[in-house]
Amino acid sequence: MNGWRVAPRYRRWQERSSHEQVEASTRWLLVAYAWVMQTGLVIQLLPNAGPGPLPLALVWSVFGMGLLQCVLCTGLLRQAVDSYLGTDGVSWARFGVLATLVSAMSALTVTLVALDAVEGAATAGLALYGTLAPFAVTFGVAVPRRTAVLVIGGFVVIVVASLAAAGQPWPNLLGSAVVVAFGSLISVFTGRSSAWYIAVIRELEEARDAQARLAVAEERLRFGRDLHDVMGRNLSAIALKSELAVQLVQRGAAAEASVEQMAQVQQIARESQSEVRAVVRGYREADLATELAGARGILRAAGVDCRAEDAGGGRLPAPVQAALGWVVREGATNVLRHADATWCTVRVGTDPAGETALLVMENDGARASLGGQAGSGLAGLRERLAALGGTVRVAEETTGTFRLTAVVPLDGGTEDGAPEGGKDTAA
Repeated sequence: MNGWRVAPRYRRWQERSSHEQVEASTRWLLVAYAWVMQTGLVIQLLPNAGPGPLPLALVWSVFGMGLLQCVLCTGLLRQAVDSYLGTDGVSWARFGVLATLVSAMSALTVTLVALDAVEGAATAGLALYGTLAPFAVTFGVAVPRRTAVLVIGGFVVIVVASLAAAGQPWPNLLGSAVVVAFGSLISVFTGRSSAWYIAVIRELEEARDAQARLAVAEERLRFGRDLHDVMGRNLSAIALKSELAVQLVQRGAAAEASVEQMAQVQQIARESQSEVRAVVRGYREADLATELAGARGILRAAGVDCRAEDAGGGRLPAPVQAALGWVVREGATNVLRHADATWCTVRVGTDPAGETALLVMENDGARASLGGQAGSGLAGLRERLAALGGTVRVAEETTGTFRLTAVVPLDGGTEDGAPEGGKDTAA
């Protein structure tokens, strides 16, 4: 039963992208920092409190208010980080409650010092550090650096002055001042550096998405430019000759002249059809060596360490190379669109018997299974390779490694490569 409950949560965590996992873990580490500093440092007042019911009651009051402070900080930290990222605001009323709790806890700790009910030179300083840590880590994220330093610094000055007025010995007072001041700076730095880290991760993810979109847009522009260069002149010629044929008919010229012009229009249209097919065929056909180099370049530009091993791929028959080139193209597209990969490897070769060509493409950071999506690029690859007697297999390990394997017989296929009817959409 317990496994049934944990498994769906684990799957939901695995379905998140890497930057989402990093952001979530960073946020929870901030919350953990607040709880650990508060409970771990304030609780040490209990064994060091002096005898009598009053000191014990004061210590338990400080500890109880500390737990309440941590509960409030858990929600406020999320708001503070969102405010730093510019996506949400913070509740200053809750910050007021938090500041009141910190002041009350500090006052009770100073009272313990005044009653001489705290043993140990560093006990009071550590307890005050734990008291201030949740507030400092939250407040330091929600406000500018200068404001955070002024407010926290003012609090430290007041606390140290209160300890001096309570009669704490100078050596202990100096130690408490150093611990509280240094701990406050650490808390502010921890909160702001974590929020800055989340902001950088978001910017990198947005830049990666923009880079992938630009790569697709560049390819579309290239195809549009080639199509324009091929069809522009022919369409202009068809328009002019059609207009000339109309004018000849309107002027009552001999029918042979109009027929000749329309015959030329027909001839240009047929040539245009052949040229368009050549452009589309060139766009659809994939050269293995070119696709390996292109995949390596675009994946490295996207921050993925891509390594290609071509063990005899250049000696494969042309139809097999074209089919495997499509596998590389679609596989690289899948890495960009469906994974948060840090590495990718492509291996091309033949089996020991030399009868089949083998291509294996692996990457980490897989977010979802692609093998069962109808109409995806992987389905298109299966159709292309099926025409050559080949197969495509996908496998996803629990570690997030995705493997794409293509097997094509060396004696399969036709001279013109993969059929034009194959699907061209990327997975």
